[in-house]
Amino acid sequence: MSAPVPSPGLAPADRAVATAVRSLDLALDLTLDDPPEDRDRLEGWRRLVRQRLADLRAALAAEAVPTEDAWLVARGGVLARERDALGRRTAALGSAVLDSPDTGAVRADLRRLLADVAHHVQRRHDLAYDAVELELGGED
Repeated sequence: MSAPVPSPGLAPADRAVATAVRSLDLALDLTLDDPPEDRDRLEGWRRLVRQRLADLRAALAAEAVPTEDAWLVARGGVLARERDALGRRTAALGSAVLDSPDTGAVRADLRRLLADVAHHVQRRHDLAYDAVELELGGED
């Protein structure tokens, strides 16, 4: 997956999410034998991925949904619920990373989570763009 690369022009919350996504993506790229031969290496990978998940969950929790205009409030509510659902999935996958014997399935679930976070971030940016467009007058 091509994770977003943190940019100096991003808001701090967006930069934190982008950094957490990139860190988790890099951790998932680490190769493991299938089945893992080295138990210590597997446990190290599990701890690393769990820490990256915790960072992602914290970054998502710190995100604020920009909704000042009445017509954007509903979309902001959808984004807030989506963010909360991503946080719950992150917590559940944190447990699966430590407990599941099938690292391939866990890795696939984590890749899906990263794709869903990327879509969430894009929807946040779309909402912010629409808010600015409304404020400035936009196209008629």
